[in-house]
Amino acid sequence: MVAEENRTPVVMVFSGNDPTGGAGVLADGEAVASMGCRLAPVITALTVQDTINVLSSQPVESALVVEQARAVLEDVPVSAFKLGMLGSVENVEVIHTLLRDYPDIPVVLDPVLVAGGGAPLADESLRQVMITLLFPLTTLVTPNSHEARILAPEADSLDACAQELEGYGCEFILITGTHENTPMVENTLYTNKRKLDSWQWQRLEHDYHGSGCTLAASIAALLAHGNEPCSAVQEAQEYTWRALLNGRRPGMGQYLPNRFYWVKK
Repeated sequence: MVAEENRTPVVMVFSGNDPTGGAGVLADGEAVASMGCRLAPVITALTVQDTINVLSSQPVESALVVEQARAVLEDVPVSAFKLGMLGSVENVEVIHTLLRDYPDIPVVLDPVLVAGGGAPLADESLRQVMITLLFPLTTLVTPNSHEARILAPEADSLDACAQELEGYGCEFILITGTHENTPMVENTLYTNKRKLDSWQWQRLEHDYHGSGCTLAASIAALLAHGNEPCSAVQEAQEYTWRALLNGRRPGMGQYLPNRFYWVKK
């Protein structure tokens, strides 16, 4: 048997499948592997998409989602959960039940609401059940500024959005600023009704597909290693920015991050 201290941490991700490989479960796997962890993927939705936009999606049946997860959880120690595209209200409900059974495992929620090309990926009922059932069980939620405003429509600033999101029950909120009209990208971490830290990153010239998946999955992997949330967020941002900087445009749409930029050519 492998000694406990020598095990590679396992991150279980609940994500959709993206055939381009730019986002979804493959993006999660590349980010998790780059952080020195192993992926346990639970597929929540199948999508038809290219590098321009999502054309259609089909949620996986909720019974199959929870069966995928429990088969692994009863066999392999999991050190962190990452939630991405969830696909349906029913999937959120079964994931809620599962997370309640593992309260000591940190949870990173990337609230996937809209595709990079603009296609909606979550309707109002799905957004509301995420807020009600998942936010109270979440260690860290990672909305971009557009998603933060959708989730907290009554707020009049991003700081107010963060306070409202924290009121839903999550412990930490990282709001990313790539969608803002600012010279630098500013990402801000909140907890206990206050700003904990903020970072500024050089704004890159291209649009990227899968940046949110990359950031959330790498944070989850660092939490799986036992890092504190603030240090995990900082290191994951550095990794994500460099993956974007080294990204390529394989098709006619957005650039895809190079999450293995650190591998020597």
